[in-house]
Amino acid sequence: MQVRSLLLLLALILVAAAAEAGKNKKEKTKKDGSKCEDWHWGPCVPNSKDCGLGYREGTCKDESKKLKCKIPCNWKKKFGADCKYKFESWGGCSAQTGLKTRSGILKKALYNAQCEETVYVTKPCSSKIKSKSKGQFSPFLS
Repeated sequence: MQVRSLLLLLALILVAAAAEAGKNKKEKTKKDGSKCEDWHWGPCVPNSKDCGLGYREGTCKDESKKLKCKIPCNWKKKFGADCKYKFESWGGCSAQTGLKTRSGILKKALYNAQCEETVYVTKPCSSKIKSKSKGQFSPFLS
């Protein structure tokens, strides 16, 4: 009987300690946070060159913050790293221009970025001729 009481007391102490630890974690996040809700964020500015790790500045009334951010090195500079688009498949190759085109519709604007609703992208047509010989065996491998 005493062993059960001791185990029950130990379990209650562990539950109380875990609850207190969770409470302290919540208080810490509230200290870092701000009461201001209308933050205006600037673009992500890379630390060097035009991609990689950087920071973004935000302001709200008299407060200001800096957040770490990252610009992928394959981002479309024309659109900005904070504008996310859903793109269609590439269209056919234009004989006059030698370019393929496709359009993208805005999916998400991060940090209140000013983004175009629809964007168009072009790229040069491939000069390689693709062969359709999948599944065929070469006569030299026999």
